[in-house]
Amino acid sequence: MKSVMEWLMEESQPAVRYLAMRDLLGFKGKDLTKAKDAVPIRGWVRQIQESRMEGGFWVHGDSLYRPKYVSTNWMLLILSDLGVTRELPWIAESAEMWRDRYARPDGGFDEGNSKHSELCLVGNTTRALIKFGYEDDSLVRKALGWLVENQKPNGGWHCFYFAKNGVIDGWEGMSAFASYPRQKWTRSIKAAVDRGCEFYLERGMLKQGRKYDPWYRLHFPYHYYYDLLVGLDFITALGRGDDARLKPALELLRQKRRPDGRWNLDAVHPDYLNDGKFPEWFPKYKHRFKPFSLELAGEPSKMITLRALSVLKRVGDPLEN
Repeated sequence: MKSVMEWLMEESQPAVRYLAMRDLLGFKGKDLTKAKDAVPIRGWVRQIQESRMEGGFWVHGDSLYRPKYVSTNWMLLILSDLGVTRELPWIAESAEMWRDRYARPDGGFDEGNSKHSELCLVGNTTRALIKFGYEDDSLVRKALGWLVENQKPNGGWHCFYFAKNGVIDGWEGMSAFASYPRQKWTRSIKAAVDRGCEFYLERGMLKQGRKYDPWYRLHFPYHYYYDLLVGLDFITALGRGDDARLKPALELLRQKRRPDGRWNLDAVHPDYLNDGKFPEWFPKYKHRFKPFSLELAGEPSKMITLRALSVLKRVGDPLEN
């Protein structure tokens, strides 16, 4: 059987190979450039590109958000996690169209003509645009300011602007800040990150009322859903990996590792099943969802394994071959 690193470095999925070289093995220079150049040639990125339509859309241009999770919004979120940037002209065309259509007068991002931007769209769009190489874009900077201004008094965020307090699954702002180059942070961003980190750490990344089972299952793509690995990814990327309050969550992540050193994709979104039942509203709206996944639920996942190893590397666990 191949080792974990041999598996991640397979040339059949050049996006995973490139990210493993960059994030786990520390490659630089010509070797890393060569690996990056191969990303759009085959594998998942090429697969997603092939379903892209003229004008830079996926599915249709009437809505970039629906149907979930196969339209433009969702495909661009996935592509941003696969290591491609605006150096590819087709990425630039789609990303800039998405940015401009979503930009709202209040400084955030949203679909349609809403007067109030929504946290999950602001955070996700901002994070993806930064990863695509738009960190200096004026609309991205405005969106980062929106995230600072809309942080709740308890240090978290909420998808609804009228909510009084933040909740754990309002995570997208933290992930946007984690993607933004540290040297570009303003004092207000740093203060918001500090408050946000404390919000998650004092809750052990997972504690909010009763246990919510989907948070304990690992997913990719993430979309706007929270889980254990989502939280550990941004909190360790923000430099809080040495906080003792992370220990239980990190142990859960280690326990989920298979004997062969890999992690499974536990479920595909929408993952609302709790105690063997779906919420009462789910049957009414289930037609809105078209689940999309690059890997099979219940099987070893290269993307989950890559993210999990990145988290554990940040907290000092040795990288096993």
